[in-house]
Amino acid sequence: MTPSAQFFVARSSEEWAARFPADKRAVVTIGNFDGVHLGHRKIIRGVVERARRDGHVAAALTFWPHPLRVVRPEIAPPLIETLPQRLAHLQSLSLDAVFILPFDHSVASLTPDDFVRRVLVDTLHAAVVRVGENFRFGHRQSGNVQTLRDLGRSLRFEVDCAPPVIFRGVIVSSSAIRAAITNGHLAQAARLLCRPFSLAGEVRPGTGTGRRLVFPTLNLSTEQELLPARGVYATETVVNGRTYRSATNVGMRPTFEGTKLAIESHLFNFSEEITSGPIEVRFWQRLRDEKKFSGPEALREQIQQDLTHTRSFFSRLDAARRIVTRH
Repeated sequence: MTPSAQFFVARSSEEWAARFPADKRAVVTIGNFDGVHLGHRKIIRGVVERARRDGHVAAALTFWPHPLRVVRPEIAPPLIETLPQRLAHLQSLSLDAVFILPFDHSVASLTPDDFVRRVLVDTLHAAVVRVGENFRFGHRQSGNVQTLRDLGRSLRFEVDCAPPVIFRGVIVSSSAIRAAITNGHLAQAARLLCRPFSLAGEVRPGTGTGRRLVFPTLNLSTEQELLPARGVYATETVVNGRTYRSATNVGMRPTFEGTKLAIESHLFNFSEEITSGPIEVRFWQRLRDEKKFSGPEALREQIQQDLTHTRSFFSRLDAARRIVTRH
C-alpha cells in the first residue's frame, strides 16, 4: 500500500468536522492497534479497498490512553509501541485519517448505543464499520458484533466482520506479540508484526567502559514500555538517517557489575562518536542469554562470536530475500 499524502489525525469531533463535512461518510475500523500487526493489516486493507470503491474516507478509530489504563490499570499491558509509532504504521497502510478518542471514565461509561450514536454516527458519519469477530465495546464491553449489526440496521451503516488471522497455528494478536517479545522470541514477533520489533529513543552517553575495554557501542534510552528479554540480538540500528547492521545487548552488564538496564548496540562499518540524537534499534533474532564473564577479555571473545553469528544471520536473510525476489 502507498501511504496517503493527505493523512489526517483528529483528536476531537470538532477537528474531524473541520476536515470532513457531514456528507462525507467513512469506512471505519476500531481498535487499540497496538503493534499494527498482521491481523490489523488485513482489516485495514479491507477498509481502504471499500473506501476507495465507494468514495468514502478510509479511517481508523483508536484510543489514548489504552482503555485498561483507565478502567483496570492493574492489568493494563505494557504497550508494544508509542502512539507516534502506531500512527506512522497506520499511515503507511494508506488510511486517510485516524480519530484518536481520548479515553476517560466518561467514555468508559458510554452504553453501546451511546458510543455508536455519538462517535460512529454523529462524529465519523460511518457508512461501513469493519471489525474483528471478537470486537467488544461500550460500558463493561457489553456490546459485541451482533449489537453493532443491530444498531447499524437502525442507524444506516453496514457492519463488516473479519475473521482472525492465524499464522502457523497462532492467532495473531497484540497479546501474542507481547509474549513473544517478552520471552525473547523476536523472530516470531517479526513474523506476526510483518516487520522487526523496534525500540526508538535517544542516544545517551555510556560509561565508556565498553569502548575502552571491549567494543564501542551506542546506548539507547527509550520511553517504550515493552522491552525484549535480556540477552544479545542480531539487530539493525538507524542513526543519522542511515541503517547499520548491529549486535545489541539488552541487560545489566553483569561483567562490569552493572546496576541499571542498558541497551547497547555495536554497529558494523560505523566509526562515528555520537553522544546524542535519535536512534532506533530493530530486533531480528535472539542470539543468546546475557551472562557474566570472568573479565573483559572473555567478554571480548564472546562478543566476537556474537558478531560472527550476527553476520551469518544477515547473510541468510539476504539469501532468502534474493530467492523471494527471483520468484
